[in-house]
Formats: sequence, structure tokens, C-alpha cells
Amino acid sequence: MIKENIKKIIAFIGFGFASGLPYVLIFITLTAWLRAVEIDLSVIGFFGWITLTYSLKFLWAPFVDRFSIPFLSIFGARRSWILLMQIIIFISLILISKINPSTNLLIFALVALVIAFAGSVQDIAIDAYRIESAELEDQGNLAAAYQFGYRIAILVGSSFSLLIADAYSWSSAYQLMAFIIAINIICSFLISKEEKNQKLVKLNFKTSLFEPLGDFFERFGIKLASMLLLIIATYRLTDIVMGPMANPFYIDTGYSLSEIGYVKIVALIATIIGVFIGGFFIKKIGLYKSLMTGAVLVMLTNLFFSFAAVSDKNLLLLSWIVASDSITAGIVGTVNITFLTSLVSTKYTGFQYALLTSLMAFLGKIFSGFSGIFVESFQEMLGFSYGWMGFYFFTSSLALPAILMIYLNRNFFIQKDASD
Repeated sequence: MIKENIKKIIAFIGFGFASGLPYVLIFITLTAWLRAVEIDLSVIGFFGWITLTYSLKFLWAPFVDRFSIPFLSIFGARRSWILLMQIIIFISLILISKINPSTNLLIFALVALVIAFAGSVQDIAIDAYRIESAELEDQGNLAAAYQFGYRIAILVGSSFSLLIADAYSWSSAYQLMAFIIAINIICSFLISKEEKNQKLVKLNFKTSLFEPLGDFFERFGIKLASMLLLIIATYRLTDIVMGPMANPFYIDTGYSLSEIGYVKIVALIATIIGVFIGGFFIKKIGLYKSLMTGAVLVMLTNLFFSFAAVSDKNLLLLSWIVASDSITAGIVGTVNITFLTSLVSTKYTGFQYALLTSLMAFLGKIFSGFSGIFVESFQEMLGFSYGWMGFYFFTSSLALPAILMIYLNRNFFIQKDASD
């Protein structure tokens, strides 16, 4: 039993990696590529809308719940979707590596959209697979494993790829990422297995949206369910909105691709620490205190970037700020996954989890598309450095609504902690 649990944890590190790498390559690393070839900040911000596919994935979640992929279903229903999407991602990364964004920006964006869509579909399958693989009391371990793999993907997809791009070319970096994805998914499939979810309700197209939604509101009541959805929609606003501007900020303030890559190594170490701190928090202080602690830390650590914006270039200072922010991101990631998992019914795992994660990201993605415009507007009013500072003050303030709503609904979270 212990051996099986360890294998399961290792497998979900791999699936977390498979989930994280395409996302980071499109949402984070791509912004450095675009800024390095002098694409405007406003255009880079709009590229954030490509990842709206992750926010709309509840629309295609019923297909993942209802069907498996012919010929690949021998690996299991969930894993058949994961494998097909990984093949699409692999081919698309090879293709995008051959495109020059300076001269073919539209085609570049369309291929990035394909990668984002495939990544969103595989996320539905991976999330459902994870939820169906363990009881609620063991979800913290799988969430931590998934987050660990996801954060390694962030290191590989941002730090390592930037070092390769700096030393060779962006084309070489993205081709290497494609082959790493292929190796990882093969290893993950070899060590994992899938058992059929007997409780899963097979939805028809008419009830694919209303039945799972009705179940959610029936279990929590209209008032509480609405408040929970608002908390989900605002909890990660700060991180998501600032995301597309992180690499452009580093580049604009004078850091080379290699220096940014080294800083992201610090970020990975810090995030891994944060991931397991988040798991520890869930077990020791409960969901309410963990959610509240994470939200407050996100607001505070984001403010540190405003100080970096008006300071001279200092790699040590930037590393410390990024480390602080990354520890918080790791904590919040694990806490948030556990929170969302606790709200999902096993009857509708794929759809409900996809709906909740879509809602979590949707508002932030809409705002993030305007992030470049926000920066440019602040810079017009305050100047270059103070414009960046104003942007980070703004993104930090986005954490306040979630903090307030978590506090107002503290009795629900405290009761949930007591019942688990």
C-alpha cells in the first residue's frame, strides 16, 4: 500500500509537470521572447488572452467526462485524453519554434492558441484523474505532488529555456522543451495506472452544464455557493494579472535572459518550499487560516516588486523578492487546489473541477490582457520606474476582495475544517 502511494505521488509529479510546461511556455516564457524582439507591452498583454482557453475549459469538460479517445482508451479514459493532448502539444511546440514572431505574429499567435487549447483539455483530464485517484484526506499529498511537478515545469520552461535561448536561440529552446515533454509523459504513463470511476455520471449534452451546476448550488445553497464562486474568482487575481508582465519587467529593468534564468532557479527552490508549507498548513491550521494566510502573503510579497521597480539593478535584491513571492505562490497553489477539490462532487469530477478552475482564472485572464496597457498608462502618468511601481501597487490591491470575502464566510470554512 505504501509502495502504491509513493508510485502515485511520483506519477502525479510527472502529470503536474506535463500540465505546467505548456502553460508556462505560452503564458510566461513567450512574453520574454516577444519582448526580446521588441513587441509592444500592450500586444504582449493581449497574448494573455490566449490562455483564456484554460478559463473556458468547462465548456469542453463534458466531452472529457463522457468520452475517451479511440485506440488510446487502452490506457484509461482520462489518460487517453492526456496522451492525445501531449502529442498535439509536442507537434505544436516544434512548429512554433520555426516561426519568427517579428514577421509572422498572427501565425505565431494561432499556434500558441493550439498549444493553450490542448493544455486546457489535458488539464481537465489530469485534474479529474487526480481527484479520482485518492480520498479527500489524501488529496493534500497528491496536490503537493502535482504542484511540485508543476513548479519544476516552471523552472524548466522559464529558467532553463531562457538560458538555452540566450546561449543558442529561441527555436532551440522550444524544440528542446518539446522533447522534454515527450520523455516526461512516457515516464509518467509507465509508472501510473487508472481505475475506472464507477460513480461518474455520464452526462448528455442537454444536462452537461445544468446538472453539475444544479448539484453545486443544491449542496451549498444559493447564497453560500455564490459567495464561494466569488472567492474562487478573486483569490488568484493578483498573481494572474501580474503574470504576463513579469518577464518584460525584468528585461525592461536591465536584466539579461541568463540573469532572469538564474533568478528563476531561486524561484523554483522557494516555490517547492512553499508547496510543502501549503500542505503542512492544510493539515495543521485548516482550510480557513490557510486561505487567509495565503491571500495576505500574496498581497504583501507582490508589493515588494514595487520597491524593485524604483531601485537600481540588483540581482541579489531581485532574487530575494522573487523567492518571497515564489514561496507564497507555492503555499497558495497547494491551498487553492485543496480548497477547490473539497467543493467537487465525485459524480461530476471533470466538469465541476474544470468549472471552478475556469472561474478562478477567467476574471484574472480578462484583466491580464490589459496588463500591458496598465503598465503603459501608469508610465505615462508617473514615468518609467514609478509606472512599474504603480502597476504593482494596483495588482497587490486586487487581493483585498478575496481577503474580505473569506473573512465574512469564515464560519463555513471553520465548520468544514471541523468536519474533515
